[in-house]
Amino acid sequence: MGGGSSAFAIAEWDGSGYPATKPRLEDIPENCIALVLARLDPTEICKLAGLNQAFRGASSADFIWEVKLPLNYGYIVDQLGDEKVGCLGKKDLYARLCRPNPFDCGTKEIWLDKSTGGVCVSIASKALRITGIDDRRYWNRIPTEESRFKNVAYLHQIWWFEVVGEMEFQFPVGTYSAFFRLHLGRPNKRLGRRVCNLDHIHGWNVKPVQFQLTTSDGQHAVSRLFLDNPGQWVHYHAGDFVVEQPNEPTKIKFSLSQIDCTHTKGGLCLDSVLICPSFLGKGLDYIHR
Repeated sequence: MGGGSSAFAIAEWDGSGYPATKPRLEDIPENCIALVLARLDPTEICKLAGLNQAFRGASSADFIWEVKLPLNYGYIVDQLGDEKVGCLGKKDLYARLCRPNPFDCGTKEIWLDKSTGGVCVSIASKALRITGIDDRRYWNRIPTEESRFKNVAYLHQIWWFEVVGEMEFQFPVGTYSAFFRLHLGRPNKRLGRRVCNLDHIHGWNVKPVQFQLTTSDGQHAVSRLFLDNPGQWVHYHAGDFVVEQPNEPTKIKFSLSQIDCTHTKGGLCLDSVLICPSFLGKGLDYIHR
């Protein structure tokens, strides 16, 4: 009964009452494998693709990767300005978007979290408005391999400290967090080893820095934090915002400032601003209010 329902269920029998051949993993129809893979996360799919040729073929099915991509992946591809990216199959497109992809003249990068497909964006210090950045008495641009943009803004000393950035982007529905990536001290390399000059760090323990985040739909967040942990890159939490309309761009404005002119402050590296899904932000080395 039911013996003809599947070729996979049929086995030849020898005279001893035992099957002469046993069903093997590679005997599973490729379309059945694809249906199973569609229920897994991207990293699990890639691991199972190495089992055999059937799994490898099934793992490339467009319908599997279509649902792993963010709903706004077409918008993301448009931001990259590369027509070839839009012609990729869905699996290859997912892999491409999981790499850092520069856009906006290289001042921003976007990528997907490999496991979840969450959209992450990083904005370089060059894309931010920094008070006094053109005066070398206060600021310098210094090269470093410790930044994804290979360059950071280094503050020698200043009375009035303010950094402001804006971005308009179409994020998928969800809750997002914004972080400033900062470093007290000037990192460098000497004889192949990392060293950090902490001599010019001053003023950050007198009063906290104020972080602010606002969105075009009226969301607002404020954090006040003392900068600490000299010699380490730290993500300082500026605030969270919620995206409810998947097909509408959200305009975000973010800033950090310390405008008490009773003392100077200096010895700070400003790398970038990170915007990512809040559940991914929890895995960062970050400080929040």
